[in-house]
Amino acid sequence: MATKKKRTPNAQNDSWVVIAADSVTDTQKQDCDPDFVRLRNPSTDEASLYMLGSGDGQLYEVKAFEEDFHSWFVGQTVQRDGKLLFVTQMDPLYLILPYMIKSGREGKFQPVDQVVKDEDFPESSRLLRCTRSLTSLHHIAEEKEVAGTKFHRYSEERTLSWLKKKVERTVVALKKKNICVGEGVKSTTYVRVKSESDNQEEDYLRYAHGLISEYVSEELSKALLKHLGLPELKSPKEAEPPSKPPKKMTAAQKSLAKVDKTGMKPMSSFFSPKTKAEKK
Repeated sequence: MATKKKRTPNAQNDSWVVIAADSVTDTQKQDCDPDFVRLRNPSTDEASLYMLGSGDGQLYEVKAFEEDFHSWFVGQTVQRDGKLLFVTQMDPLYLILPYMIKSGREGKFQPVDQVVKDEDFPESSRLLRCTRSLTSLHHIAEEKEVAGTKFHRYSEERTLSWLKKKVERTVVALKKKNICVGEGVKSTTYVRVKSESDNQEEDYLRYAHGLISEYVSEELSKALLKHLGLPELKSPKEAEPPSKPPKKMTAAQKSLAKVDKTGMKPMSSFFSPKTKAEKK
C-alpha cells in the first residue's frame, strides 16, 4: 500500500492523505489523475465519496477514518484535516443496481444509458464507462438486442443469484483468513469465546450477508437473507418473555388506598421499643 496526498480542486490549501494500492495512482500507467466524485450510496441513498480511476476504468470506494485532534505532516507543511482515506476497488454494479431497480418498476426494456441518469448526481453516468460494467449487466438484468442496440430490464431473480455468489465468495475469503465470526466472537479481538458448533456455517453466512448488505438497500438485504435460507434474527427485546401483569388488589386494599393518610403514624411505630422518658 502507498500513501498519497490528493489535493481537492476547490481549496488550494486543503489536501487529503490517502492510502491506496500503487496501481491506483501510478502516473506511468494512467493518462491523468484519478477523480474523486460524489455518487448516490446504494444502501443509504445519500451522497458518498468514491473515486474513479483514469478514464473511468475502475470504481473505488473511499472510506474515511477520523480521530479528534489529529493532523498530518505532509512534506514541510502541517495538514490540519486529520482524516485518513482508505481507497479500495469496488464493483460498479452495486451503484448501477438502484437505477435498474427503479426503472424496472415500469416493466419494460430500456437502454441503460437512459436508466443510469441522476440530476442530483450527474457523475453517475460515468459508471457505465467502468471496465466490464456493460458486459456485467446480465447479472442483474435481462437483456434484449434490437437492431444492434441492447435493452435491459431489471431482474430480481438474477440479482439475488449474483448477490448470493458474492456472499459465498466472501465466506470463502473469511475462512481463508481464519476470521472467526458469529455470536461467540468478541468484536474487538475477533477471538471465539465458545467452542465450535454446528451453527458455524450459518455464522459465516450471516456475517458475509451483513458485509454485502452495506452495498444494497434494506429491502434487497432482507430478500437476500430469505434467498440464502436464513431466518431473520429477533431483537433481544422480542425474544424476552412477556412481563407478568401486576397483581390485582383486593377490595379491602383498594379501599385502604383511598384513605387520606396525612398525619397518621406508620404501623411500625406502635411496635418500636420505648425510650427511657416514656417508661413509668
